[in-house]
Amino acid sequence: MSQPDSLLSPMKGTEHREIGGVTIDMMRTGDARVKRVVYPVGFRWSINMKPVVGTELCMHAHVGFLAQGQINIQYADGETVEFISPQVVAIAPGHEGWVVGQTPAVLIEFDFEGETVQRLGLKR
Repeated sequence: MSQPDSLLSPMKGTEHREIGGVTIDMMRTGDARVKRVVYPVGFRWSINMKPVVGTELCMHAHVGFLAQGQINIQYADGETVEFISPQVVAIAPGHEGWVVGQTPAVLIEFDFEGETVQRLGLKR
């Protein structure tokens, strides 16, 4: 019998959400949030999230550690960036994103809700 993938197992003490096929387990830690975000195989922001969010591009910043899988992002100016686990991730708002390959992407993310860009000094 195979063991469950601990990166995908339920997390005690977190708030669990599902949106656009993405699962998010989140816990507040002081002024910040720590999240495990699981992007499923085949996920693409413009297909899965755009109809839910209503913006042309993802307007959230993402900072954290890609623990599993591969995600690619493309900014409005056409620049494309590949993130292949294990890798630190810093993505500014204004991007499209998608999972590459046959493995869900698992991102351990840190944010300050609407203040992430300013508080972490993200520039693009």
